[in-house]
Amino acid sequence: MEEDHVAAAGKNKGGWGFVQFFFVLSVVLCLLLYAPRVFVLDRYGGGIIDVASSSFAAPANSSSSQRTTSVQPQPHHDVVAAGNASAAGGDKNNNGRRRAVVLDNQVHSPCSSMRDHTICCDRSSVHTDVCFMAGDVRTDAATLSLLLFTPSSASEERVRPYPRKWEGYIMRKVPEVRLRTAAGPEARRCDVRHEDPLLVMSAGGYTGNLFHAFNDGILPSWLTAQHLRRRVVLGVLSYNPWWAGMFSEVISGLSDHPVVDLLHDTRTHCFPGAIVGTRFHGILTVDPDRLRDGKTIVDFHQMLADAYENKGKPPPEIHGRRRRPRLVIVSRKGTRVIENQAAVGRLATSVGFDVEVLETAAGLPLPAWYASLSACDALVGVHGADLTKLLFLRPGRASLVQIAPLGVSPIARECFAAPSQGMGLLYEQYEVRAAESSLARRYAPDDAVLADPEAAKRDGGWPFVARVYLGGQNVSLDLGRFGETLARLHAHALRQHSGGDR
Repeated sequence: MEEDHVAAAGKNKGGWGFVQFFFVLSVVLCLLLYAPRVFVLDRYGGGIIDVASSSFAAPANSSSSQRTTSVQPQPHHDVVAAGNASAAGGDKNNNGRRRAVVLDNQVHSPCSSMRDHTICCDRSSVHTDVCFMAGDVRTDAATLSLLLFTPSSASEERVRPYPRKWEGYIMRKVPEVRLRTAAGPEARRCDVRHEDPLLVMSAGGYTGNLFHAFNDGILPSWLTAQHLRRRVVLGVLSYNPWWAGMFSEVISGLSDHPVVDLLHDTRTHCFPGAIVGTRFHGILTVDPDRLRDGKTIVDFHQMLADAYENKGKPPPEIHGRRRRPRLVIVSRKGTRVIENQAAVGRLATSVGFDVEVLETAAGLPLPAWYASLSACDALVGVHGADLTKLLFLRPGRASLVQIAPLGVSPIARECFAAPSQGMGLLYEQYEVRAAESSLARRYAPDDAVLADPEAAKRDGGWPFVARVYLGGQNVSLDLGRFGETLARLHAHALRQHSGGDR
């Protein structure tokens, strides 16, 4: 009996092992088949979105490629706001995993919890409005509209995508974009289908001026979409060949795709989402505390470096001896000219600099400017738009001296002091005195224009400032006083060289 019981137990034990094997095998197969439906691979490389818990892990860098296709309908990518990682029914990669695009990178944005297939607008800034559209977005050139196809109720928002919201005069010149929800996407078939979202920006306003081109256009666009790593399509209002040609390298640094001229391209473009308008953190400013990935103005400089490297001809290096620090003088024409510029150059040479003079009127392309300024140790110039090129200087290494003409000191400091310091540059502002201004030849010494510029500006208002202080004076620098400034720049450059990279 005992042997029979033992034999029976052995048979039962062997049978149970066979069942276990198939049970484990079934579990493994289920995991392989259905795990991709639980985790969504972030399309920008390595970040994972957990659909069940809506948690977000920051993505890593990845290589870029062209992602625009035409005519044939294809499924969209998931598009979500920064704090909402729930899947919206997007397409799948070769592994069957959905890929998500995060639209809003701003900390504490009211749109961070927007639902899928909706429009959300952040109008909290005095400078700019920014709206987000998550879902199937299609253009309607005839009405300058973006249509979001959604099963929800109809709604409409209007945005002028230019970051000077407080200035009514110029904002009226910026075309208004309508953002509308609609049903029945089959009623508007796609002529061009894009795999990446749209960023609507303006190349109009004041962007004919270099300072405003960067401050109002390029930098805000980078702030708004840099987290997409160029996987965004620029939809440009007031597009013009001058802008496209002058900033072609930078445009390529912002986007992998050709620009879409929203006012004149009558085709229906389809996107998996859209951002309309651009963020603004301050004059030539990137506030890392307001970005989820903590980027800074130095990261913006790196984008410029990547765009311009090897595009311009660098200055020749001096071999066989240690290179002297290099100083660049920005030479203006017309107004705010340094009348004794040649003497200033000789003074800088005597202090110990190799001096290069760059003429603003010479029409040098921006890659050539970048090549010279990225290789220099110090930049000197009178307040003006061309000092925006401080963004080309080496962060943490170079120096900037801004010469502030009489009556221009507060404006000069507001424009370029904080951006310079944000880049880790040594910043000095040389304040022109009445005797150094050409206005001394037009006004009596006791006239408020010379004796009390602040009172003169209060009485005359902005038109007076623009006509007299900005548009009506040149400077002749006191070489003794300016020599002290140059000596400090030279000492700083030597310190950088002694512990530097060349």
